[in-house]
Amino acid sequence: MGRIKLTIEYDGSEYVGWQKQQNGRSIQEEIEICLEKLFNSKIKIYVSGRTDAGVHAFGQIAHFDLKKSHIETKKISNALNYLLKKSKNKIIILKSEKVSGIFHSRFSVKKKIYLYKILNRSTPSFILENRVWHFPRSLNTGKMQEASHVLIGKKDFNAFRSINCQAKTSIRSLEAIKIKKNKDNIEIRVFGKSFLHNQVRIMIGTLVNVGIGKWDDKKVFEILKSKDRTKAGPTAPSCGLYLEKVTY
Repeated sequence: MGRIKLTIEYDGSEYVGWQKQQNGRSIQEEIEICLEKLFNSKIKIYVSGRTDAGVHAFGQIAHFDLKKSHIETKKISNALNYLLKKSKNKIIILKSEKVSGIFHSRFSVKKKIYLYKILNRSTPSFILENRVWHFPRSLNTGKMQEASHVLIGKKDFNAFRSINCQAKTSIRSLEAIKIKKNKDNIEIRVFGKSFLHNQVRIMIGTLVNVGIGKWDDKKVFEILKSKDRTKAGPTAPSCGLYLEKVTY
């Protein structure tokens, strides 16, 4: 049959993250359980990049290898969606397609786009609960955009990664950070090929400190140069983060 690529959307609120863990339901395990039911064999799926507990996705990409199938490739998504819904998952397979054997969901990535959503008003929203970071203090998005320019390019982001990050190097390249505000809603998009553990959320927390007037772009530059996680801002809540798109 060959290699099958999946495009996946999910609400990460009720999961421990993408990766299988002992302490709760994961996106990976729930999909693999359904694959085993569908094809009557254990199948491992490989992902473009793991998302943490509470993080959502509009366009996560994964792949798996299949020796044979009685189901047409394009209909695998429908079959999986039936099983996922039956087991009360908030996971949708948007597309299933056959790809070349040299394709790899992780190693073939050219660019990822992460979206972070902030509800910037005094009152929270029950409708948007677990979908945005509710931040009641006024944010100056112009200052945030200006400070974000310090982070663009190939840099050492050691100050912007979790102490639990297992990456061998903290050198990463950021293509762009774009910040838009529409009334009470702020959307921050971060473009790059790969990211360190919690890098996007720590950068967001740092830029929010700029937005409230606590820091400026010079301070962000100092934090970057310090390579010290304790100097950077807080890790923004996972509920506001979405893996929006992966390109190959």
